[in-house]
Amino acid sequence: MRGHIRKRGNKWAVVIYLGRDEATGKKQYRWHGGFKTKADAERELARLVNDAHTGAYVEPEKMSVAEYLRFWLGDIRSRVAPTTFHRYEIIVERHLIPALGKYQLQKLRPAHIQAYYRDALENGRRDGKGGLSKRTVLHHHRVLHEALEHAVQLQMLARNPADAVKPPRPERKEMRVLDKDEIERLLETARRSRYYIPILLAIATGMRRGEILALRWEDVDLEGGRISVRQTLVKTGDGLQFTDPKTDRSRRVIRIGPLVVQALRRHRAQQAQEKLRLGPAYQDHGLVCAQANGKPYDPAEFSKAFTSLAKRAGFPDLRFHDLRHSHATLLLRDGTPIKAVAERLGHASAAFTLDTYGHSLPDMQEAAARVVDALLSAPAENP
Repeated sequence: MRGHIRKRGNKWAVVIYLGRDEATGKKQYRWHGGFKTKADAERELARLVNDAHTGAYVEPEKMSVAEYLRFWLGDIRSRVAPTTFHRYEIIVERHLIPALGKYQLQKLRPAHIQAYYRDALENGRRDGKGGLSKRTVLHHHRVLHEALEHAVQLQMLARNPADAVKPPRPERKEMRVLDKDEIERLLETARRSRYYIPILLAIATGMRRGEILALRWEDVDLEGGRISVRQTLVKTGDGLQFTDPKTDRSRRVIRIGPLVVQALRRHRAQQAQEKLRLGPAYQDHGLVCAQANGKPYDPAEFSKAFTSLAKRAGFPDLRFHDLRHSHATLLLRDGTPIKAVAERLGHASAAFTLDTYGHSLPDMQEAAARVVDALLSAPAENP
């Protein structure tokens, strides 16, 4: 098989020559369009030609949903974060392909997708113990919709069948926000454990779990009272990996106060003693929050340990991420400007921070109402 690329309007297309029709003798071509750049089209041409030589090429009209979803995964692998790809891969391989993979891509209908969502809500658990949550099925919908939208862009589908489907809408989960007394109780429970410092950092900085577990001493300026967020720890199918922060805004500098600085100094001294005690057995990654042997924590195992500790402190439903919520909410309630809070959290914009936490701040609405009332009443008192 051979082919070439061609520009159509402001997009690029790959044209594959399939040979001559046996009945008519006419040349047969297959178009794969929708590429934004010439380089993208050239890469796709190389892939298609290689697939043809290895026997993996499938004409779009004959491609199954399973074949297409695996093609899509391969296409996006280099363009998304490792954790995102791992999550997509699990959803595709464990759920979407078993349920929808048998259909031809071009014959996939909204009714097929809607039936899958209904069945997933009732019987979707792989252990056979009932259905998946509405939030989980909504994640499946988002992944499927994104994959099928890519097929539309490549002109493999005329329209996205997921557009006509109504996914489940989960109720917004109420945030658990600790007050000052609860924070003190949690810290006191954790004080003599290895989890004191990561808990303190989450409360004092609003950093994400992966950012805390990836924090190195070289990222901490104890003299200047600053922490630089430069990497995050994630677990993928390939194991634990240190990767770039979630977004460009996630790469940030956070100020810390004297209390946190003193706690970090004590922690560094204790960690130095552990290194001396273990000697060559200590695996030094330069991490602030590490296991006793210096190795990084598995994020999921860390969260399990935190949940157990939180229960001992009297918080049976507290998640580690709730400490980030507590940090943001307490700052906003204390009058910290929304932009400053957004910068500490590494949010893309202050608008996102306000949308996330605004509903938990009824006092702000009451204060705004009092200000407006005062403005309106002033002219009436001085006609």
